[in-house]
Amino acid sequence: MKKILKFFALASVAVATAACSGNKQYGEPVPGIAQSSVDSASYALGVSMGMSLKQSGIEPLNLASLYEGLVDGAFGNDLKVSQAELPNVIQTYITRSNIAMADKKTREQDVFFAENAKKDSVQVTESGLQYKIIRQGNDSLRPAISDTVTVNYTGTLLDGTEFDSTRGEGGQPVTYPLGGFIRGWQEGLPLIGEGGRIILWIPFSLAYGDRAMGPSIPKYSTLVFDVEVLKVSPKQEEK
Repeated sequence: MKKILKFFALASVAVATAACSGNKQYGEPVPGIAQSSVDSASYALGVSMGMSLKQSGIEPLNLASLYEGLVDGAFGNDLKVSQAELPNVIQTYITRSNIAMADKKTREQDVFFAENAKKDSVQVTESGLQYKIIRQGNDSLRPAISDTVTVNYTGTLLDGTEFDSTRGEGGQPVTYPLGGFIRGWQEGLPLIGEGGRIILWIPFSLAYGDRAMGPSIPKYSTLVFDVEVLKVSPKQEEK
């Protein structure tokens, strides 16, 4: 909800700064500021608003009605929704939108996982995590939740879109406590030892759930990771 309110706050600032209704510009001209600068700033604010809206995951929205609301709010026109009703209208729609999106993504994920589980060597845990061990590694050096691991990985969405990778040009392995990773990794990496490699199909309940992680990982995203455990560093006991 905080991200949504931040978006609408940004929208208010943008409109108050540079909104237009037909050929009418909001605000008085300021000496020393050229119209080209006003236009560029107005466009940049619009892009920023649009990107924030996309990242929020609220859909569908009527952009024409959105623009109408921005203009009415900026110019003090008669409102179709009273100011007192605004928070409730927004919150109710956000709640319904999230429920609908969660249902849709759950159905898509269930269909994919049902088919994926039939593939050769794919295993399924009680939590719903699916995995395929490519290379087992050192069975005596399996990471515990308190250990630190050094890994190479590639992460993609179900449609194959890559959102992160330590491989390729400029890529570097990542070293981090296993307990600091998402639950799918915490459950999946102990299945292999140091030197092992595994493919993880992680349901969104074991990933980021209803949170979007930047523009690359939308909310309710099922994630696929190809992970190599390069090193396992057991936690040192305090003396």
